[in-house]
Amino acid sequence: QVELVESGGGEVQAGGSLRLSCAASGSIIRINRMGWYRQAPGKERELVADITRLTSNYSDSAKGRFAVSRDNGKNTVYLQMNSLKPEDTALYYCSAEIISSTTDWRFRTYWGQGTQVTVSS
Repeated sequence: QVELVESGGGEVQAGGSLRLSCAASGSIIRINRMGWYRQAPGKERELVADITRLTSNYSDSAKGRFAVSRDNGKNTVYLQMNSLKPEDTALYYCSAEIISSTTDWRFRTYWGQGTQVTVSS
């Protein structure tokens, strides 16, 4: 069984920073893409940033403010969020495309439980 656990959310004032972490655990053979999504009340879940072993990608709102990174040894993806704005307020989810030894030799997408980010001002 593969599990993703997110942490680092909280409440900050506009202009502040937060660093989100998401660690994957379980019978992991390999992780391909890892990503961060967010969902605000009444809105659909949207991509914030994702990262493969070669490239990273950001939404327009995240570019220049957020930075996604990963530590393959720890099976962990991070999202450094700077210059936060009230519109960044949302529940942030991480995802990962993972091959697990308990399933088959094929990438499957797993999701974390989400961590709340609230930006006031």
